[in-house]
Amino acid sequence: MELGISMFGDNHHGSDGKPGSVGQRLRELIEEVKLMDELGLDFFGIGEHHRPDYAVSVPEILLAAAATVTKNIKLGSAVNVLSSSDPVRIYQSFAMIDQLTNGRAELVAGRGSFIESFPLYGYKLEDYDELFDEKLHLLHQINTENPITWKGKHRAALRDQEILPRAVNDHLDIWVAVGGTPESVIRAGKLGLPVIFAIIGGNPAQFQPLFEYSKKVHDHYGHDAASYRVGVHMHAFFGDESKATADAYYPVYAAQMNRVGSSRGWPPYQRDQFDAGLGKKGHLLIGDASEAIEKILYLQEMFGLTRFSAHMDVGGPSHESLMKSIEIFGTQIAPAVKKAVGA
Repeated sequence: MELGISMFGDNHHGSDGKPGSVGQRLRELIEEVKLMDELGLDFFGIGEHHRPDYAVSVPEILLAAAATVTKNIKLGSAVNVLSSSDPVRIYQSFAMIDQLTNGRAELVAGRGSFIESFPLYGYKLEDYDELFDEKLHLLHQINTENPITWKGKHRAALRDQEILPRAVNDHLDIWVAVGGTPESVIRAGKLGLPVIFAIIGGNPAQFQPLFEYSKKVHDHYGHDAASYRVGVHMHAFFGDESKATADAYYPVYAAQMNRVGSSRGWPPYQRDQFDAGLGKKGHLLIGDASEAIEKILYLQEMFGLTRFSAHMDVGGPSHESLMKSIEIFGTQIAPAVKKAVGA
C-alpha cells in the first residue's frame, strides 16, 4: 500500500482575509516535498487551480522544481483538469518530468470541481462531460501508441504524428480522479486506469458500492485483476494531541470552506460539521497519529486500498505546522500502517 501526501498550494491568509505571497508559498512547497522525500513517503501530488486562494495553476512547473530536490518520491498532479487542457501538451510535460526524475512522474486526470479554467482557456461549460471523455481517451492513446492518428470534436486531428519526448519505458502512470460519479468509474475501468476517489464529505462507507463497481468494471473489460489499483484522497492534518490539533486547525479549515462556499451558495461552515468528520466514520483525518493509523487501516480493510493520499494544506496552515504534520505522517503513521498491512 502506497502512502503519500497531496496539496493544492493553498495560500496563507492574513487577518484581513487577503491571500499572502504566492512566491513564498511556492518556495515552502518545495521544502515540504523535500521533507516528504527524506522521510520515505511514496508520492506527492499537487493540484491545479485558477483562484486567488491557491498558488498553483500549472502543477508541472512545481513538479519540475521538486524533481531537483528529491531522489525517490513519485511526483504527480492532484489533479490536472484534463477537460480544459491539451492532452498532447500535458503528456509532453509529464514525460519530461518522468525523464528528469528517471521514471518518478505520474499524472492524475480529473474533470475538475472548480470551473475557472473553462472560460480561461476558451472551453464551454456545457461540454464538461464530453470534453473529459474525449481528452481522456486521447491521453490514453498517446500513452500507448506512437506515432498516433486520431480525430475528435474538440481538438485538431492528428495524423501519423509523433508525440515527443516519450516517458521512461514509453509508459506514463496515469490515474483518474473520481468525486463520486459512476461515469468516471466506467471511463477508467474501460481503459484499465487506476482510480483515486476524493472522499471529502459524509461517511466513507457510503462510497463502498462505487468501489465495488470500479472493480467490476475493471474486470469486465478484461484487464488483469492483479493490475487493479485504487486509492482515496482525504483531508488530513496531524499534531501531537488530537483535540488541541483539531481546535487549532478548525478556524483555518472553516475559513477555506467558506471561501469556496461563498461562490457555490453554501451556508457558513459550522464546528459541528467539522467534529462529525473527525470520528472513525467521518471524512476527516485530523488529530494524532494513533487515531490516523486506526482510521486508515479501517478504510484499507473496507475498500481494499492500494493507495492512501493525505490531503494536507486545506486553508493554508502555517509552513511550520505543515512540516510538523508531514513529519508525523512520515515517521509515525505511514510506517505503522505499512507494517500492519504487511502483517
